[in-house]
Amino acid sequence: MAGHECYHCKQWVEAGEAHDCWTTTEAALTDDLSEDLRDAWERLRETAASFGEQRIYASHKSIMFSRQSCYCFVRPKRNFLEVCVFLGRAIQAPQVRRANRSSRSKVANILQIRHRDEVEPPMTDWLAEAYRFSEAPAAKARRPAGKKSSRPKHVTRRHR
Repeated sequence: MAGHECYHCKQWVEAGEAHDCWTTTEAALTDDLSEDLRDAWERLRETAASFGEQRIYASHKSIMFSRQSCYCFVRPKRNFLEVCVFLGRAIQAPQVRRANRSSRSKVANILQIRHRDEVEPPMTDWLAEAYRFSEAPAAKARRPAGKKSSRPKHVTRRHR
């Protein structure tokens, strides 16, 4: 019995059988949602799509919203939609579960949506801000004053 268990999805894959558990669709990720979560998902997707030109696609266990780079993604869970909104700042609000710096210029703000009524301002304002923020060129992080670079300067030597 040749084959192996996929370490991502734990599905048994026979030898020679094609397997790509990373490829998925929005429908596959949202099939098992409760009615409340499905309504919330549809409202969230409709709101984000109304901002303008962008790419909405499924990737592994998330649904991504991107322009040149991803500005937001949604992970459908059993009891809530986990929404990650990338902004240039951490959001200070009760709706935000946590905020993690994801790069020099971006902070990943994590929210949990349980009902359609939660997809309204200020949440939709943050989505719109993230959409606009994703268009701006990446800001170069500035070093705090007085802090020197950790890279040694290149010194050229003359040979005599």
